[in-house]
Amino acid sequence: QVQLVESGGGLVQAGGSLRLSCTASGRTFGIQVMAWFRQAPGKEREFVAGVRWSSGTTYYSDSVKGRFTISRDNAANTRYLQMNSLNPKDTAVYYCAAREGFQFNLNPDDYVYWGQGTQVTVSS
Repeated sequence: QVQLVESGGGLVQAGGSLRLSCTASGRTFGIQVMAWFRQAPGKEREFVAGVRWSSGTTYYSDSVKGRFTISRDNAANTRYLQMNSLNPKDTAVYYCAAREGFQFNLNPDDYVYWGQGTQVTVSS
């Protein structure tokens, strides 16, 4: 089993920045991909960004490319999502997730492990 703990959400004005963190514990050796998803009220959960656990290779959705960046602290089993130039459309609950498969799957059903979620609210 893998446990994921998120932190870092909050309220920010448009144009501002936030950094989310996701720390993994347990059977982390099985993780191949960690990803962030978000879900706004009334909408489906959507893929935001992902990182290959070992190599650090990243993949971003078109909606956040150039604004969001993933970094990592291997010693702490933590991955960070730096979110810059936030706008109200980024408002959602953000979840980190992990899977043991190698691909950056965009379907949340393909991820087995989930964090508790953290609210990000961007005011205009």
